[in-house]
Amino acid sequence: MNGPVATAASTPVAPPGASLAPPLPQSPWFPASPCTPHCARPAAPPVSRLATARRYAAFGQVVAGALASPSATRDGQAVRDRARALLTSLDVHLDAGDVPLTVPGTGTLVVADHISWLDIVALLACEPVTLVAKREVGRWPVVGPLARRVGTCFIDRGSLRALPQAVDRVREFLAAGRTVAVFPQGTTWCSAAGGGFRRAMFQAAIDARVPVRPVTLSYLQYGRPSAVAGFLGDEGFVPSLHRVAQADGLAVRIRAHAPLPTGPGSDRRELAAAAQESVFRDQPRRHG
Repeated sequence: MNGPVATAASTPVAPPGASLAPPLPQSPWFPASPCTPHCARPAAPPVSRLATARRYAAFGQVVAGALASPSATRDGQAVRDRARALLTSLDVHLDAGDVPLTVPGTGTLVVADHISWLDIVALLACEPVTLVAKREVGRWPVVGPLARRVGTCFIDRGSLRALPQAVDRVREFLAAGRTVAVFPQGTTWCSAAGGGFRRAMFQAAIDARVPVRPVTLSYLQYGRPSAVAGFLGDEGFVPSLHRVAQADGLAVRIRAHAPLPTGPGSDRRELAAAAQESVFRDQPRRHG
C-alpha cells in the first residue's frame, strides 16, 4: 500500500484470552449478532499438539518480522506476501478464485461478509486493499498493530455523528482510484449468510461514481463448511487464534462477484440490497 491513510490512537491491549468487546451502546448504528463462541464448532478433529506448537512458532515469526520491518506493511506487494505468509504459518489454504477484487481502471468498493479476524488477513493476501474496520479491531492483539500499520481506516460504530466524516474519507480514497474493503454487516457472524448490510458506505461509492464489488468469504475444513475460524461475541483473540491453530484442513475461500455499477440516480438502499444478495447467494444461513 502507498503509506498509511489513517492513524489509530494507542490503546491498551487486554490480557491474553480476555474479552476485547466493549459494552453495546444504545445506538441504531451499532450492529449486534446473536453468534457466540459456541457457534465456532470445527468440522474436523484437531491436529496434534506438536503440529499446533509448530504453527504458533511459525505464526509468531511472521508477525515479528512484519512488525520489525516498516516496508513489510507499507509496500503493496510486501503486504500481500506477509498476509499470505500468515495464512501459511497456520496451514490455512487460500482459495481466492480467478476474479480480482479491484475492477480494472477505477477505484472499487469491495463489500464482504464478516466471520473472523482472518477475513482481514485473507483480503490482504489477495490484494493490498485499504480496509475500513470498526475501531475495536485496532485493539486486537497481533491483527490490531498490523491493521494500523497498513493504513486501516477505523470507524466508531457507536457514533452516528462520526459517520458522515467516515463516509467522506472513503469517498476520497475511491475517487483517487484506490480499492477500499468494508464489512457492511458491521460485526462478525458464524456463517456467510447472517445479518443485513448497512447502507452508509455504499453512498461513498455512489458519490465517487465507482463500482461495488461484492465478495463472499467462507471457511471450510476438507471441503465442508466450518465456523471454526469465527471470532464471535465477546470472545478474546487468543481462544479464537487457538482454534485456528488447531484446525485441520482449514481453507478460506474468497469469491468476487460481478461488479455493481453506480451512476446518477443510484440509490444506496438498492445498492446494498443487491450486494447483499450477491454475497449471501447459495450460502448456508445459521442466524438472522
